[in-house]
Amino acid sequence: MAERPKFQEQQYAFAAHIRDPQKAPAPEGIEDRRMAIYRELFFNNLKSLLSTMFPVLRKLHSDPHWSRLIRGFMQHHQAQTPYFLELPAEFLAFLQNEYEPGADDLPFLVELAHYEYIELALSVSEETNDLDGVDPDGDLLAGVPVKSALAWVYAYQYPVHRISAEFLPDAPAEQPVYLAVYRDAEDKVGFLELNAVTAGLLNAIQENDAVQSGDALLRKLAADINYPDTDAFIAHGLAAMQEMRSLDILTGTRSAG
Repeated sequence: MAERPKFQEQQYAFAAHIRDPQKAPAPEGIEDRRMAIYRELFFNNLKSLLSTMFPVLRKLHSDPHWSRLIRGFMQHHQAQTPYFLELPAEFLAFLQNEYEPGADDLPFLVELAHYEYIELALSVSEETNDLDGVDPDGDLLAGVPVKSALAWVYAYQYPVHRISAEFLPDAPAEQPVYLAVYRDAEDKVGFLELNAVTAGLLNAIQENDAVQSGDALLRKLAADINYPDTDAFIAHGLAAMQEMRSLDILTGTRSAG
């Protein structure tokens, strides 16, 4: 294999030192005072960006602990993109796949990071809804409910949407925490906490390849979970769909015919 040109060796040495000053020596011939400027500039810029992108996570960590996370990210993660808007995904990938949690780490660290990433990703998503043939005020039982492309559903072990400095759960919830994170017509990001049944309903709406009506979807779901009172189940399901439509999680209905 041909040797790299000297300028490339300098670039690699420079980058390695910026990422990990304790283990990678600075390139020869550069005054440490100047290198210190670059070390601090790169680290502080990255720290500031990630603090803005993960505000709750940052608030819950002391400055030394947060700095340790950022340094670990710089040392161990091989980013696949140079774009700032992709930086949260890179940091999340580091926490999910490369970071070894310590005894002093929050038990919900990765889940909270994921939730904050989803909020940011949704706010800048370029996905759009195809509203052709959609009646925003259509009958949710007689018609085919349509889920917004800007409503994403996730299940967490911790109630990540409620975590704050005043609420730090030390153990997973007894049941999975289902959240629909959505962006409404005014481009505001919000969330709706679901239970297992409403999460199943929203999934059924999304996967409704047979183009079944809301009534048919609810009857099938009631049968699947052996609900004793189908009519009551449909009434509850309709109320849930109406709430989802009011939040723009559902965009309306299409014709079942």
